[in-house]
Amino acid sequence: MTNSSEPDLSELAARLSPRYCAQIYFDWAAWARDKQLPPPGDWVTWLLMGGRGAGKTRAGAEWERGLAAQKIGPIALVGETITEAIAVMVEGPSGLMAVTPRRDRPKRIEAALYWPNGVEGQVLGANDPERFRGPQFAAAWCDEIGKWPNAEAAWDMLQFGLRLGKQPRQMATTTPRPTKLLKRLVIDPHTVVARMTTAENEQHLAHSFLSAVVARYKGSVLGRQELEAELIEDLPGALWTRDMFRPLDAAPRSRTVVAVDPPATSTASSDGCGIVVASRTEAGVAVLADLTLKPAAPLAWAKRAVRAFEDYRADCIVAETNQGGDMVKAVIAQVDANVPVRTVHATRGKWVRAEPVAALYAQGRVSHAPGLTALEDEMCGFGAEGMSEGHSPDRVDALVWAVTELMLRDGPRIRGV
Repeated sequence: MTNSSEPDLSELAARLSPRYCAQIYFDWAAWARDKQLPPPGDWVTWLLMGGRGAGKTRAGAEWERGLAAQKIGPIALVGETITEAIAVMVEGPSGLMAVTPRRDRPKRIEAALYWPNGVEGQVLGANDPERFRGPQFAAAWCDEIGKWPNAEAAWDMLQFGLRLGKQPRQMATTTPRPTKLLKRLVIDPHTVVARMTTAENEQHLAHSFLSAVVARYKGSVLGRQELEAELIEDLPGALWTRDMFRPLDAAPRSRTVVAVDPPATSTASSDGCGIVVASRTEAGVAVLADLTLKPAAPLAWAKRAVRAFEDYRADCIVAETNQGGDMVKAVIAQVDANVPVRTVHATRGKWVRAEPVAALYAQGRVSHAPGLTALEDEMCGFGAEGMSEGHSPDRVDALVWAVTELMLRDGPRIRGV
């Protein structure tokens, strides 16, 4: 709803001719924020790091549209996969087709683009770097390079093909992640880096997204990366770094445990209850789920742990008893007295307990299922003082107990003897 003093844009648009409205609509220079426009200078790479919904894709699509209008080509459009690149970069709501007037839109034939003025483009997937052999380009737009598989190989192969025209250039749009490629580009003297936050584009985002998602993650490590567009580096001296996280090992699994690290209290401001599910594999350990609960009333976390035990057909629940003693087993028994519980008691500090588990990660013997971002953030922020970003490392504690049980202690086989 607008203020009475503000012009009603719909009424204003009704007074204008359709042709003039279209002219205004597609005038990107009139709508764009400064950070969405190409920077001045003699750069080779324009790295635009932005939060979710910050307008990265629109900026990339408009840059490509401008290149084609100047008859600069051929142009490469590179996404994680060809399918994703077409869906987002070409045909998405902020993609190339949507930002281009109908008469100027390129024709797409499979992964090739043909503009009416003769400029050609090719859609490529970073998941297959060998496809970059052969083609030559005058410009390239690379989207979400922070999550490319084989990122450095794909990027390097693209550079060999970026050799046409007077000034070959490339634009990379991404939500930042501390990958080797991104860290390399940030310090490259031929790169111009721009950052856009989610909040800068709030007028074009749903209120529910701003009130729920943004409010929930603002200020957290994940929020700083996904909303504020910060390139979050690994904590100096940390036990875990992000390059230690391997994708899920598909080897046959044997023993499975649900590890629980209960909080000392159950108030809204108390620590969460760390709940992690992991399985023993031929290669080592597969971490399957992070079901950490906060706030964590005793019966609530017990129900979640028992449900995980059933869902993953676990052998037992491993529960730390430093904070609750026999109460921990009693609470779980209230939910299901038949669930086997192995209690563990911490006699050493968190950092010392975590060191042998981190060593297993360094050896490549622990793999992670998709979706464990919150756990991984907490692991990378875990410091020698036993805290993670100033908070109790509930997820880390549960993880350490799970891996310790499966790899560093000769635990009894409770199911499937």
